[in-house]
Amino acid sequence: MVMKMHARVLSSAILGIDAYEMELEANLTPRPMPQFLTVGLPEGAVKESKERVVAAIKNSGFRFPSKKVVVNLAPADIRKEGSAFDLPMAIGILAALGEVDTQYLDKLWMLGELSLDGTLRPIRGTLPIAISASQSGIKGIIVPRENAREAAVAEGVKVAGASSLKEVVDILNGKYTLEHTKVDLDELFRDSLNYPIDFEDVKGQEHVKRAMEVAAAGGHNVILIGPPGSGKTMLAKRLPTILPHLTLDEALETTKIHSVAGSLPPDSGVIATRPFRSPHHTISDAGLIGGGTVPKPGEVSLAHHGILFLDELAEFRKNVLEVMRQPMENGEVTIARAAITVSYPANFQLVAATNPCPCGYATDPNNDCTCGPQAIQKYMGRISGPLFDRIDLHVEVPAVPFSDLSEKTPGEKSDSIRGRVEQARKKQSERFRAVDGMYANAHMETKEIRRFCKIGLKGKSLLNSAMEKLGLSARAYDRILKVSRTIADLAGEPEIQPSHLAEAIQYRSLDRQLWLN
Repeated sequence: MVMKMHARVLSSAILGIDAYEMELEANLTPRPMPQFLTVGLPEGAVKESKERVVAAIKNSGFRFPSKKVVVNLAPADIRKEGSAFDLPMAIGILAALGEVDTQYLDKLWMLGELSLDGTLRPIRGTLPIAISASQSGIKGIIVPRENAREAAVAEGVKVAGASSLKEVVDILNGKYTLEHTKVDLDELFRDSLNYPIDFEDVKGQEHVKRAMEVAAAGGHNVILIGPPGSGKTMLAKRLPTILPHLTLDEALETTKIHSVAGSLPPDSGVIATRPFRSPHHTISDAGLIGGGTVPKPGEVSLAHHGILFLDELAEFRKNVLEVMRQPMENGEVTIARAAITVSYPANFQLVAATNPCPCGYATDPNNDCTCGPQAIQKYMGRISGPLFDRIDLHVEVPAVPFSDLSEKTPGEKSDSIRGRVEQARKKQSERFRAVDGMYANAHMETKEIRRFCKIGLKGKSLLNSAMEKLGLSARAYDRILKVSRTIADLAGEPEIQPSHLAEAIQYRSLDRQLWLN
C-alpha cells in the first residue's frame, strides 16, 4: 500500500452517560528527529497512550515511522480522558503509513486500550457508545472482545470483538471476516431474574415485611431502626426481590451507568435486576455522589432504578448525608468541575438502617441499654431533620423472639409479594399517565397530592390529631398522605380511608420518639 501521510479514523467518547462521535486525525511529517504529539485537550491516560501505541505497533510486526507524528482528537474543545483511544490512534498511524485499507474507516467506530504487546484490553462505556453509534447511523463498531456482548445489546449496529491490533488490521484489509457478536436479550433477562435470596427466609417480623411491601409498592424511602441482629440488613437485601422487574429501557439506562463507571460484571451484557448498593459508612461525599477531575458516577447513580442501602446511618459523616438531599428530590446529580459539568441519573430508593442508640439496645427488652437520654439524642442528632423528612417510612425492627426463629414454616415468598406490588404500581401508572416522568406515589409533588390524596372528615380529624401530638412538619404531612395513598392502592381502594392513614402514621416512629424526648 502507498504511504498517504494523513488518515482519519472515527471513534467515540463519553460525556456523562452518553457518547458523542470523535475524529482522530493522524498526520506524518518528515523530520530529522522522530516526534509523537497528541493534541485536542488530551488528559491523563490519553497523554500516556503514545507510549502504548508505539510499543503495540512495533510488537505487532509493523514499523513505526521515523517522522513527526501528530494525532488530533476532535472536537478539540472537549477534554478527552481514558485509554479507549489507543486503538483508533494506532490504526490512524498505520493508515497514514499505508498499512491499512481506508475504505471502511469512515463507516465504523473503533475503540480499545492497547497492551504493549498489541493485545486489546477492555474499556469503559461500551454500551452508551454502541447506542450512540446506532442513533448516528454508524453501521458497525470494533471493540475489545471482552466488551463485545455489552455493545451487542444495542440494536441497529453490528459489533465486532477483536483481541489484538494485528487482528483489527487484518479485518480492515479484508484478510478475513470477523463474526458479528449477537446476544439474546430475552435469555439474558431470564438468566438474571433468579434471585438467590427470598423473603420467605425471614423469620417473624411480619409488620416490618408489611412496611417493606408498602415501600416497594409506592417507591418510598424507608429507615429501619432496631438493635443489632434484629434482621435490618437481611430485610433490606430482599427488597429488590419484591420490586417490579426492570423494563428494557430501565435496564439499558442502568447498564450505561455501570458501564461508564467500569463496574459492569464481565460478559454480563446487561444489568437485568435492580441494583443493590451498600457503601460503607466511611465513604466520602465524592464516592457517594460522584466526582473526580473527569466526573465519574457515585453510589447514588450506581443505585439508579434500584436500592441504595445505608447501614449504620448515624455513623455516616453529616456532610456526606447532606449531599444526598438534591438527588433524593430531583432524581439526578449534577457535578460541576472547571473543565466540564455533567449530570448523572440518580432515581434510587433509599433504605437506611440504624441502631436506636450508641450501644444499640435502647429498644431491646432482652438487653439493658447503657446510654443516657443525652447520648441517645446526640446519636440520633447526627442525622439532620430535613433528611429524616425525606424518608417516608420509619419502621421499628425489634429483636426476633426465639419462638419465631424456631418456626419451621417458611414465610411468604417474594414472588407472591411482588404480585401485589405490581398490581399497586399498575394503578399508579394509570393514575400518573398524563404526568411526565412520574410512575410511583413517592414521586408526587404538592399538586398531585392535593388531587390524588383527598381524605374525608374522619381522616382529617385523625391526621390533625397526629400532627399536633407528634409535632410533624409540613413535609411529614405530605409523606403520610403519599404512604396512605399507597396503602389504599394495595388494598384496592379508590379512596384513602382512616385505617390507611392510621397505618401510615405508625410509620413515623422517629417523629414519635423525637416528640417524646
